[in-house]
This record gives sequence, structure tokens and C-alpha cells, in this order.
Amino acid sequence: MDSAPARHTGQNGTGPAGGGALAPVHPAAARRSATAIHPPRGPRADQARFALRPRRVHRRGRALPLFTADALAAVVTATTLPAVAPPVLSVAPVLLAALHAQAGLYRPRLAPSALLELPVLAGRSAVLWCSVAAVTAAADPARAMGWSALLTAVCLQVVLACAGRGLVNELQRRAAVRRPASALVVGPGAGASAVAAALHGRPEFGLRPVGLADTAAPAEGAGGALPLLATHEDIRRAVIQNSVGHAVFTRPPEADERTASLVRLFHDHGCRLWLADPAGTAKVTGMRLPHPADQLWGYSVQPLLPRPTRPLERWAKRGIDTVLALIALVAAAPVMGACALAVRVWDGPGVIFRQERVGLYGRPFTLLKFRTLRADAHEAATRWTVAGDRGMSPVGSFLRKSSLDELPQLWNVVRGDMALVGPRPERPFFVAKFSTVHPGYEARHRMPVGITGLAQINGLRGDTSIEDRARFDNHYIDTWSLWQDLWILARTAASFFRFRLGGS
Repeated sequence: MDSAPARHTGQNGTGPAGGGALAPVHPAAARRSATAIHPPRGPRADQARFALRPRRVHRRGRALPLFTADALAAVVTATTLPAVAPPVLSVAPVLLAALHAQAGLYRPRLAPSALLELPVLAGRSAVLWCSVAAVTAAADPARAMGWSALLTAVCLQVVLACAGRGLVNELQRRAAVRRPASALVVGPGAGASAVAAALHGRPEFGLRPVGLADTAAPAEGAGGALPLLATHEDIRRAVIQNSVGHAVFTRPPEADERTASLVRLFHDHGCRLWLADPAGTAKVTGMRLPHPADQLWGYSVQPLLPRPTRPLERWAKRGIDTVLALIALVAAAPVMGACALAVRVWDGPGVIFRQERVGLYGRPFTLLKFRTLRADAHEAATRWTVAGDRGMSPVGSFLRKSSLDELPQLWNVVRGDMALVGPRPERPFFVAKFSTVHPGYEARHRMPVGITGLAQINGLRGDTSIEDRARFDNHYIDTWSLWQDLWILARTAASFFRFRLGGS
């Protein structure tokens, strides 16, 4: 299922740097402040080491005050309707909270606005009170709500919810101005400096930049308004000593392995992650923007959730993958034995081919396949091969065309390196190459890589467009569900046996 880069076209763009009260700082000119990030030496070294242990940073919560405002609006609305039974007073706030949570109305935001949320609030309020009216009419037809009462309930609910949310937003905005939270801006070049300048010049966003984190920057620098943190240890010390509660990325963390590795560091210290977009390219990263969209002084911004949401479903996916992979290993054992014997007899020793690939969050792992051709280590890492390659034997060509060479990857699934369904893994050389050419390619690493995927069942394998495959992979991640995984597995099995199920 590996593929050739015959039609990879396109080029990333870069956006202009913004301005603000804090002048943008180029990484080459940024100041690396040792005193700000290194602990003292001497008699106080022990106390300093103790102080540098990871600890959770207390963050101001937005969800509870908003839930309180929504619940009060629902209760007040219910008390004004004589036809509503008392049990509804306790059920309505819970149902409304579930509807608002599903719509993302409790997610963290930098620039919340009750008026921008008005259409979503109106829709959820209509669903709530239509449900209440239907249940009331079914339970006691004599107390059924009329259309006028229903319309009054929806309008009153929307007005009270907007007023309550507006008050909460204003109080939290004032609190953020008085006590801004420390933040690190993570990213290279003028884009990161522009975001830091916007945060510094607009205190209403509640974030105070304390440094620029760029692990690809030179180790030494001079001048500048913010310290440049170029190593993981410097970043860790800065997070602890400044009680950093937020990290603002200026490009997706999957853009390179060094940036992706910072995600776990920030999570271990309880930081909230954001993705700002100074270059105006967030819409092509494969990551969904919340609705209504959030902004940071004109820059598109969204809460960054590097670990997939719906943890129960993700654990279910992992469990299903493990069970199915073990069953498939047992069922395919005779076929795998025959393949191994054919490779050994026809091509000689070295039945299993091992190669480094890039997996979840840019972490490397060793992928297993049946060997289909001979190649030296350097060539294997930087050269594309497809079925029919002149270096392949007839056995290797058959294994590649039939995808039987992928069967050993079932063991990768059992080990947790891969999933049954997900974006196909690639070699580090080509990940770095395609990430600079195709917007959104790096975002594929938000999900565990897989043996098959949405791109593969739509014919995007072999000599096909890298850009098309990245688009299909990101669509799969954005719309992921267990049912979609099962559907892709069924399509894969059907294509293997030359059948076709459903449309794409």
C-alpha cells in the first residue's frame, strides 16, 4: 500500500507578520535568557530541583459559570410556563447542558461572544422546548403546550441565556485583564513573534507571553524582547518557573517531529494548547475550526486537542484493533507461512523487511513487511518502489500487487505501533519532503497510522497524488467514528476478493 510521488504539486505559503505593542522578534535576534529559565546552583540547588518537578497549573474554568447561566435561564423559563410539570424543572437544565456541550458551547475560547453564539443558542433552545412540549403532551394531553407558549419559551430562553452568557464573558474578560495567564508562543520566525506581539498588546485575551519556544532555532542568540527557548529542558524550566498555563502554536504540532514532541511536555504540566494561524493556512491543515470561529486579534485560533477526543471510543478502537489483528494473524498463518517460504526460496535469506516509519505525533517505529526486492539501507529510506519495479522478483511483484506483503503489519497493530485503519505511514525522508510541499500532509499524524485507510479504498495507492491522499486522510480523521472504521475494513476485504461494497 506504499505509494509513489508522481503528482505531488503545490507549495506552502507564508503570511505577513503582524504588529503590535511588542515588536516582532526574529529568532536569530531573540534573546536567550539563561537567568529566566535555569535554576540556581550551590546550597539552593536541592530546593530548586524540588521546585522544578512537574505540577499542574490552575486554570480559570469557563464551563461551570456558563453552565450555571444556562441552567438558570432554563429554570426561569420553565417556571413561567404553567403547563410544565415540576419534574421538567430538574430535567430541562441537564438536557440543555447536553445540547450545548454537543454544540461546543462550553469549549475554551479566547474571544467569546454571546451574540456570535446566538444562532446556536436559538437552535438548541428550540430543540429543548419542543422536546419538553412533546413529552408533556404525551404524558398529559390536558396540559399540552400551545404554539404561543412554545414560542414564548424559546424566545425567553434565548434572551436569558444570551444575557447570562454575556455577563459571564464580561466578568471573565475583566478577570483576565487583571490576572493574565502566562503563555509560551511555539513556532518559528516572524509568525510566532507577531502572535506574541498581539498577545502583549491586547490584554483582554488574558494571555501574557513569557517566551518564544522554537527547538529548530540556533542555540545562541542576542537581543530581543522575549527569551528564545531552543531546547526541551529550557522550555520545561520556563513552564515551571513562570507557571505557564497556555501554549500557543503558530503551526500544527505535527509540522515536524521536534515540535510534536512538545505536546506531551505541555500536557504533562497541565497547559492548555491553542493553534493560532498567522500565515492564514489553518483551513488546509485538516483540523476543524470550532463554530463560531474564535480569533486572536484577527488571527484564526482554535483550541488544540492533540490527543483525540471521545476517549472511550478511542480505547474501543484500540481494543477492536488488537482483537481483530490477533484473529487475523491466526487465520492468515498458513498464507503468511506460504509467503515466507516463497520469499525464502525465490529471493534467499531475509524474509522480513524492517523499515523506520513515522507514526502517531511524528514518533518513529519499525514497520514489518515481507521483502519484495533487494535494496541497501540508504536506498530503501529514500527511494520509492511500486509493483512492477525492475528490482522485484516475480514473487515480490505478486506480493506487492496483492498487498500480501503487508500481512506482517498485523503484528505492528498488536504491538500498538499501528491501527487497522488510519493514514498509511511513510518514511521520515518523505514525511519531511511532503510536509514542506503539501499543506495538510503533516496533519495526518494526528491519528494512529494504519494498514488500510479511506484513501486506499478510494484507489489512492501506488502512482497517485500525494495531495489527494492527504486530503482523504484528513477527512477520515475529522469525521472519524468506529462505524467508519468497520466500513473501511469491509471495503478493504471486499476489494481484496474483487467485490465492491457501496459508494465512497
